[in-house]
Amino acid sequence: MAPSAPLNIEAIRSTLATRALGQTLYLYQALPSTNREASSLAQQGAAHGTVVAAEQQSGGYGRHGRAWFSPPGFNIYCSIIVRRKSQTVPLAQWLSWIPLVTALAVAEATRNITTAPLALKWPNDLLLQDRKVGGILCESTMTTTNGPIVIIGIGLNVNVPPQSFPEDLRPIAASLIEAVPQPIDRNRLISQLLWELEQCLDELQSHGPTRLRQAYLTRCATVGRQVKVLFANDQQILGTAETLSADGALQVRPLSASPRAQPPALIEVHAADVIHLRE
Repeated sequence: MAPSAPLNIEAIRSTLATRALGQTLYLYQALPSTNREASSLAQQGAAHGTVVAAEQQSGGYGRHGRAWFSPPGFNIYCSIIVRRKSQTVPLAQWLSWIPLVTALAVAEATRNITTAPLALKWPNDLLLQDRKVGGILCESTMTTTNGPIVIIGIGLNVNVPPQSFPEDLRPIAASLIEAVPQPIDRNRLISQLLWELEQCLDELQSHGPTRLRQAYLTRCATVGRQVKVLFANDQQILGTAETLSADGALQVRPLSASPRAQPPALIEVHAADVIHLRE
């Protein structure tokens, strides 16, 4: 299958309704990583809402530096520079909710443009029929003059044919094209994504995460599931994901050693790999 219609700055801007996100937009044919390019621009003083997008990434990566399959001409690879604008929400809470509200915004944009129903896998994956169709990677830095900066990286499989995935990814990866009858306009999807994300970030900044938490829970495929949680120190727990805390942590109740024992206390998971176990 030939690549879909190319990304085009004017096509994106023609439907862009944001105040800040995407008003400064850099588009490249190829980059090692949009996150790295956006981080470099941020350190040079690039404005809040600056977007870096590319048709291809030669060194795309996800959490823990894992490689991200990034073929040219089919998908969305973009990064957004976000600067904290006020002190309404505590910094730690603001940082912890950024990847969650970004995933929510991508799901909303996808539903509006394609009607494809995406589910959210805590903390930063998007699922189509239980297979990964997209991911979020947020990287934060502190500056002495302008406060915290977050680089939001978004990778979304849009028009890539499923047979193009490497063989080891085919059972676990998906593409939006599987859920729709014709190729998706990536330019329109990017502009909608930026608008949805701006709404979510404004809500978080002005009112905190209460309503966003409810919206996230509605789409979350992790809550209510049996999960395996893998921590960076190689510890792991098996349990049931019950809900999200006010700061976006996943609350997991470990499996009880005995049916007659008192239910174990909830464990708050702030950073870990979470595997959905089959029911």
